[in-house]
Amino acid sequence: MTEDLPRLLLIATVFLIAGGVKGMTGMGLPTVAMGGLGAVMSPVAAASLLLVPSFVTNIWQLLAGPSFVKLISRLSLMMVGILVGTITSSSVLTSAHTSITTMALGVALALYAASSLLSRPFHVPRSVELWLSPLVGLITGLVTGGTGVFVIPAVPYLQALDLDKEDLIQALGLSFTVSTIALAIGLGRGGAITSHELLISAMALVPALLGMWAGQEARKRISPETFRRWFLICLLLLGIELVARPLL
Repeated sequence: MTEDLPRLLLIATVFLIAGGVKGMTGMGLPTVAMGGLGAVMSPVAAASLLLVPSFVTNIWQLLAGPSFVKLISRLSLMMVGILVGTITSSSVLTSAHTSITTMALGVALALYAASSLLSRPFHVPRSVELWLSPLVGLITGLVTGGTGVFVIPAVPYLQALDLDKEDLIQALGLSFTVSTIALAIGLGRGGAITSHELLISAMALVPALLGMWAGQEARKRISPETFRRWFLICLLLLGIELVARPLL
């Protein structure tokens, strides 16, 4: 256990920071956890550790909103797409090709950061949701199963639906919860989840919740927009480093 102490401290620190980002911005815990842990361990190991903190914090976010039934009805096809895509592609994450999954994780992080920094807000008409929602869900699932990152293209899509603030936060919670469940199924089928990792994942919930509380408090004193900009710049640099690492 003594030999594991530096590793456990690192995991706790990453989840403390990831929880702080989620507390500040309402999202980002899995993304930061995958980026931070993926820099020091394989993406599949990082993904197995984020399951419990991600599930608990996103269930909390999902159930705290006012429009659960309405959002389930509106986004059900997208959620089905996420389930199918994640379970289908999770074999990529559980494969032995660590360099490929590390590069894929870096690409996903860099694309998300760059698109968030550079793109202008756009609007998705309600009339196209019937066919676009399952497509976005499927692509999000394929990215999730291959990298452990839940945000591309789900987050920009949900932001384009012109939901009010509370409904958007709840919709993000729904998408991330379904992604976490699907990822757990995919990793479990691939034999990538052990009781030891689940225990560490459960322990990581404590610093994640502490970080969320600290982030919510910090949001009262720091401009969320300024924080978000610098967070995305750091995420972009981390993504580029992960892409370049197997090539060096």
